[in-house]
Amino acid sequence: MDKAEGARRSQFEQIRSRATEEMARIGVTASFIPVLVDTFYGRVRTHPELGPVFDARLSGRWSEHMERMKRFWSAVAFKDGGYEGKPVMAHQGVANLNPPLFQVWLGLFSATLDDIAPSQEAKDWFMATAERIARSLVLSLFYNPADDDPAATKA
Repeated sequence: MDKAEGARRSQFEQIRSRATEEMARIGVTASFIPVLVDTFYGRVRTHPELGPVFDARLSGRWSEHMERMKRFWSAVAFKDGGYEGKPVMAHQGVANLNPPLFQVWLGLFSATLDDIAPSQEAKDWFMATAERIARSLVLSLFYNPADDDPAATKA
């Protein structure tokens, strides 16, 4: 291993260590991630608005999606590098997906955290993170710069 690779590994280990410490401080352990994902997506599947959108995209692939989401949230919370997906690409072309559904998703996520988060700080952390992710996805999937053009006239 050369010096640069060693430095990168050391930096990664420091980031991961800080994330693990932060999660411990707010009461989150690695065992919380599967509970969060299983509980939340169990609710998504039965939700009258979200369920049909997700099921149309994931029919026959729910278990794969659940494992991917567990890796995703673990990577986000613990900075463990376990997720290598491309969320924007994964959401492109999803039938009936629209910006207001992200607010519905966030509401259900918040309600799930109300029921299972180990602390208010954990709920706050996961909600702030989910809100950033949702905002990023909405901008990436639906933003049209022409909508912000002051020269454009709206009828």
